[in-house]
Amino acid sequence: MTAVSDVVATAPPAERTAHRRPTLRDAVAWELTKLAAQARVRVTLLVCLIAPPLIVLVIDAQQRPPKDSLYGRYIHHSGFAVPLLMLGFAAQWVLPLLTAIVAGDIFASEDQHGTWKTVLTRSVSRAQVFWAKTITALGFALAVLLVMAASTILSSILIVGHQDLTGLTGQVIPSGTAARLVIESWAVALAPLLGFTCLAILLSVRTRNPAFGIAAPVVIGMVMQLAGGLGGVEAIRPLLLSTPFESWHGLLVEHPFHGPLVTGLITSAIWCVLTLGAAFVLLRRRDITGG
Repeated sequence: MTAVSDVVATAPPAERTAHRRPTLRDAVAWELTKLAAQARVRVTLLVCLIAPPLIVLVIDAQQRPPKDSLYGRYIHHSGFAVPLLMLGFAAQWVLPLLTAIVAGDIFASEDQHGTWKTVLTRSVSRAQVFWAKTITALGFALAVLLVMAASTILSSILIVGHQDLTGLTGQVIPSGTAARLVIESWAVALAPLLGFTCLAILLSVRTRNPAFGIAAPVVIGMVMQLAGGLGGVEAIRPLLLSTPFESWHGLLVEHPFHGPLVTGLITSAIWCVLTLGAAFVLLRRRDITGG
C-alpha cells in the first residue's frame, strides 16, 4: 500500500491530472473552444461591430427622418436618439436571430454530425454537457448585446453628436443623463434576449434540426410582436417574451416608472426556467445509442 502511494505521489502532474474526471469548468472551456473555432460566430460578432456605424451613417444622411418610428423624428437632433431608434428595430427580430445562431444550433449540431456518443464518452455527464452548452450560448448572447450596444452608442455619438435628448414626454434630458439612460435601455434588452436564447436551446434539443432551431425563435418573436400589437390582448401581453424589450420606455419619461421593467424581468425569468427545464428533461431522457 505504501509503495503504491509513493508511486502516485511521485507521478508527474500531467499523468495525475490525466485521470481526473472532467468538471463543468472543463466542459465549458471545451464548448468555448469549439465556439471560437466556428467562422459564423466570428462573422456574427464582426457584423455586430461594423454594421451599426454603417447604419448610423445611412440614417444620418436621410433627409426625411422616419417620424413614424419611436425617436425617428429626433435622429438629427441628438446622437442619443439613434441608439434608441436602432434598439427598437433590433428587438423585433435582429437580436433573437443573432442569439439563435448559436443557441439554436449548439445541441442540434451534435445530432446532425452524430457526435453525441463521442461527447458523452469523455467521462462527462449529460448534465455537465447540458449546462456547459447552455452557459456558452448565454455567454454568446451577452457578447452579442455588448458589442452591438457599444458600437451603436459610440458611433452615434461620434457621427451625430452628444446633444441633449428629448424624452418621451417632451422633457429635455441633459447629455450626461441621456448617455446613462441609453446604456440602461440597451441593458434592459438582456433579460428578454436570454429568454429567447433559452427558447432556442429548447428548440435545438427538441427538433434536433439546426435550421429550425435558428429560424423558429425569430418567427416566434415576430408573431409575439404582432400579437402584442393587437387590441384586446392586454391580459396576455405581459406574458409575451417580446414585451420586455419595450420596458425601457419607462426610463425616458419625465417621471420614470419601473413597473414594466420588473414585470419584464419576471416574465423573462419564467421563460428561461420553463424552457431550460423542458430542454434538460428532454436531453436526459433521449436515447443517443444511434449517435
